[in-house]
Amino acid sequence: MEESWIEEHGVPTIEAVLFDLDGTLLDHESAASAALAQTCGLGPDDPALPELLQVWRELEASVFGRFLAGELTFTEQRRVRVAALARHRGLGSWTDEQTDAWFAGYLQAYEAGWRAYDDVAEVVDRLVARGLKLGVVTNGQGDQQRRKLAAIGWDTLTDVVLVSGEVGVSKPDPAIFALACHRLDLPAERVLCVGDRLDLDAAAARDAGLTGVWLDRAGEGEEPGPGAGPGVPVIRGLGELPDLMLLRPPSRWLPPMTRPGR
Repeated sequence: MEESWIEEHGVPTIEAVLFDLDGTLLDHESAASAALAQTCGLGPDDPALPELLQVWRELEASVFGRFLAGELTFTEQRRVRVAALARHRGLGSWTDEQTDAWFAGYLQAYEAGWRAYDDVAEVVDRLVARGLKLGVVTNGQGDQQRRKLAAIGWDTLTDVVLVSGEVGVSKPDPAIFALACHRLDLPAERVLCVGDRLDLDAAAARDAGLTGVWLDRAGEGEEPGPGAGPGVPVIRGLGELPDLMLLRPPSRWLPPMTRPGR
């Protein structure tokens, strides 16, 4: 077998894997898309939906960043996003009451769509069977992110969960990765972090001294393989992660962990 990217670059044996949540473990895109269509009264094949989804994604990316920077509260960022969407749809200026009512409906539909990606269960079993510690590092509000973890059965699987809204620091700040390593009681060089954002997850983890892996589900970057991307390996699905790592057998082996509902 060819030498793995990690072995090629002299990375020590990995003892823990940190995962991003939205877009990595939880299929945020599908849940958000279905919720937006339902709340706007559009069918899944409505020709107006793709453009509206793109606007919603851009608002989420820009406005949520202002929340993470401390410029807006969690409620305020929701109102700003909804009000901007309403203006885009030609619905005029909405009051806080209108935006809150709209978002309540959206949130109910969004939560109903929380599902783990199909490739999550198998990779968890394979990593846990090798005695690895697992963790989650996610940007967001504590209560919502932890309910997402519970919805996909991850509330009992992790050794550490760090939510930016609870610890006061968010990705890509290296401090949140350092805190995760501290709570795992491991040096950064023995921890791998995988996520769907090259900037916030993979590159940020690399810059913090961890091994960063970009989960490029949409195929936005270069062809996957050793060295793809700016100093981090790229995978198209989580199922590729164990083979990429080619982990050496740890001192203790554990059977696959039983997940709720399996």
